[in-house]
Amino acid sequence: MTRERLQDVSEGELLSRLFPIFGDTVGPAEVLLGPGDDAAVLAAPSGGVVLTTDSMVRGRDWRDDWSSPTEIGHKVVAQNVADIAAMGAVPTGLLITLAADPATEVAWVLALGEGIARAAREAGAPVLGGDLSAAGEGSIVVGITAVGDLQGHRAVRRDGAEPGDVVAVRGSLGRSGGGLQLLLAGRGHTHRDPPLGETGDSLARAIEVLCRVHRRTEDVPWRAGPEAAAAGATAMIDLSDGLVRDLGRVAAASGTRIELDGRALAAFAAGPLTLALGAEEAMRQVLSGGEEHSLAATFAPAAVPDGWEVIGVCTDGSGEVVVDGQVPPVTGWDHFSG
Repeated sequence: MTRERLQDVSEGELLSRLFPIFGDTVGPAEVLLGPGDDAAVLAAPSGGVVLTTDSMVRGRDWRDDWSSPTEIGHKVVAQNVADIAAMGAVPTGLLITLAADPATEVAWVLALGEGIARAAREAGAPVLGGDLSAAGEGSIVVGITAVGDLQGHRAVRRDGAEPGDVVAVRGSLGRSGGGLQLLLAGRGHTHRDPPLGETGDSLARAIEVLCRVHRRTEDVPWRAGPEAAAAGATAMIDLSDGLVRDLGRVAAASGTRIELDGRALAAFAAGPLTLALGAEEAMRQVLSGGEEHSLAATFAPAAVPDGWEVIGVCTDGSGEVVVDGQVPPVTGWDHFSG
């Protein structure tokens, strides 16, 4: 059977198939005009609008033999929503950009749309529109621009941490990076492998969990961002490039030293990470594994909201991050050096 490709349909026909997928993501009163015109119209109730953008590139940010298009769609939304949450804002809308080889299968694009729509519904962020473009042979680039509202709170920046604040995390650490290492080593669980459920031994289930977190970016704690802002978070960041690298950005912007507690971090390394990778590699992933999209924030000691795990303190210093007093021998993710 011949598979329908983008080059076989017009842009209008493709959009006519995508719009119904995104249709039920549009609903809040803040959306004054959704997809279908030259631009969308979105109300800004608080007067403070938060904007962010991120993209994923085939062969660089995902591999088709590892990830399904639905997972890719979910992930690209999740990483943008996490950035909105890290400012203390609520996501209110998404714009999508797709540049693809005309030989790309239409079914692949529609499945991508399903993943985007699913994540958009989870985040309460309607799809407002976007852009379609052709790309070179074999190329696919998926981009999202996310819009957020501060709901009357100030934006929580990276430069507000002060000596005496505690450092806390909401979400997991190291699991996405651990999944990536397993996939790179040929030990991973891909979208083509059947889900294990209660079958398989504990090691196989641990591998499945870590790889699923990497492929899909699950359980982004976006609601915790506005909650942290309301609780008085002094600084906050999305953990996209690794704990040490991202907290280093907070420390540098705030002019503080961040001292992490190795025992608190060991609790994140326990379980699936240690089982699948061993204790040493598990801790390395906790410190440097990227694409986790959990949140890290600093608070006055008595202001830490429920559900956040304290992992360290801020002291006088100049941008350094240490673990039990030692500079860790890891850095984190960099888009150009890897």
